[in-house]
Amino acid sequence: MSELRNDFLYSEEHEWVQTVGEDTVRIGITEFAQHQLGDIVFVELPDLEASVKAEDSIGTIESVKTVSDLFSPVSGTIIAVNEALQDSPELVNSSPYEEGWMIEIRVDGDVTAALATLLNADAYRKHTEE
Repeated sequence: MSELRNDFLYSEEHEWVQTVGEDTVRIGITEFAQHQLGDIVFVELPDLEASVKAEDSIGTIESVKTVSDLFSPVSGTIIAVNEALQDSPELVNSSPYEEGWMIEIRVDGDVTAALATLLNADAYRKHTEE
């Protein structure tokens, strides 16, 4: 089984969400997702200050196997983009939960309600085993 972080939340589309501030979350793709994709060769991320809605496609991840959409698990405003992925997209493979993070979003509205729709580690594990 792929590594999961118990203090993170997860979407059914295989993004992880880490709370990094009172109204801010950091987002990336799970170890399970990067393993399914194979070697990541390119990551397209949204622009800073872009407004995003939960479940909308906000970028793409290109691997040697396929191109997949990156979805926003929450609604809000992009406040940080991992610029290191432009030159080193392979960080998503080697360090999906640390150096391979993708974006940070300032969440619109009630953060607790926005995060309530996501899965905890146990629920995500069950989801990936189906």
